[in-house]
Amino acid sequence: MAFESLTEKLNAAFKKLRGKGRLKEADIKEAMREVRLALLEADVGYKVARDFVKAVSERSVGENVLESLTPAQMVIKIVNEELCALMGGSNVKIAISPKPPTVIMLIGLQGSGKTTNAAKLAAYMRKHHSKRPLLVACDIYRPAAILQLQTVGKQLDIPVFEMGTENPVKIAKSAIDYANKRGNDLVILDTAGRLHIDDQLIGELKAIKKAVSPTETLLVVDAMAGQDAVNAASSFHEAIDIDGVILTKLDGDARGGAALSVRAVTGKPIKYAGIGEKLDQIEPFHPDRMASRILGMGDVLTLIEKAEQAFDEKKTQELAEKLMKNKFTLTDYYEQLGQLKSMGGLPDIAGMIPGINAKALAGATIDNSMLSKTEAIILSMTPRERDNPSILNSSRKKRIAVGSGTAVVDINRLLKQFETMQAMTKQMSKGRLPAIFGGRGRFGKF
Repeated sequence: MAFESLTEKLNAAFKKLRGKGRLKEADIKEAMREVRLALLEADVGYKVARDFVKAVSERSVGENVLESLTPAQMVIKIVNEELCALMGGSNVKIAISPKPPTVIMLIGLQGSGKTTNAAKLAAYMRKHHSKRPLLVACDIYRPAAILQLQTVGKQLDIPVFEMGTENPVKIAKSAIDYANKRGNDLVILDTAGRLHIDDQLIGELKAIKKAVSPTETLLVVDAMAGQDAVNAASSFHEAIDIDGVILTKLDGDARGGAALSVRAVTGKPIKYAGIGEKLDQIEPFHPDRMASRILGMGDVLTLIEKAEQAFDEKKTQELAEKLMKNKFTLTDYYEQLGQLKSMGGLPDIAGMIPGINAKALAGATIDNSMLSKTEAIILSMTPRERDNPSILNSSRKKRIAVGSGTAVVDINRLLKQFETMQAMTKQMSKGRLPAIFGGRGRFGKF
């Protein structure tokens, strides 16, 4: 989980501040020294860490902070605001060309995740902005680069334009002509990378950019590369003039320093973050939400958005009505587990909830094999048995066990879990529908 180590160290520093009634400048100075060390250990650049601590210190030693009733909270508030500012202040959306197609050119070092994130971004723009994307294979050097793009494109049902090992500039120009004829209003160019920045790479990228004038040039940066990623970002921006950054593998680096440094070094916003290996695991980068998560305050807004995307509105409404009538069935039970699964791993979800220690759930997931077993058991029941599991006697359970390839003990375990869920729904019918079922009080009192 990104920033895990930084979060722990910052909270340790703030805990010392909270233990003091009134703060002195010496207290602030000691805390800021620990904050600076925490940032450096998180792979944040020295100058970025130094400037950050200086900004926080100058604001924290003001009379309104030292004389406040809760000075520690004021310092944390200042750190939160400065972290947010360091990462760009607010989310910056991708520019959309008034004259289609919008052309997005992805650049970056080899291995940064350009090809996968080209597909991720295309799928995201189609789902959330109703775009008709076209992926373009401009990497003619890396073995199997074209095949990789075609594979992810096929998985997402997104068309891929390729011309083999033709000149990349010609490929890019031909792709835009193709998009105009076929009605694709979004073109994403997957360009070549290198293990290091060289004149040949920069020359090719400049030629492509000059030929097609992309609406956006986005640099794909591997968060796990640390300061190497930040140095590469600086070099690419100086040579190509980027418009923004896609930060990948943010889920795999406990330090996360690249996210805090790349904005300060390039002056360009992080627009999207890759948060997992799956092709739907990309999301807009919100500096304020990320700052909140770094400080262990959770990220409720992103959690709500994930829930709204995962839970089908129509099914949620139907479920609410069933809950009101206390008609929650085994089929409903399975559907809810499946929708929870689509929200991601438990630590990712827990990390967005204020006050929850996501580290304590490290490695915890919704067991896919258990879900498969649950599905097999439920599908081996008759509709009547699903609606009224109380009729499941010994012979029925044996029949279901044979049909689902499980044991009677598995069926008994499922029924016990379901009984617990039913008991919860009876309690819910006297109050409000919880947010996990899409409610947020939306359906009022039952």
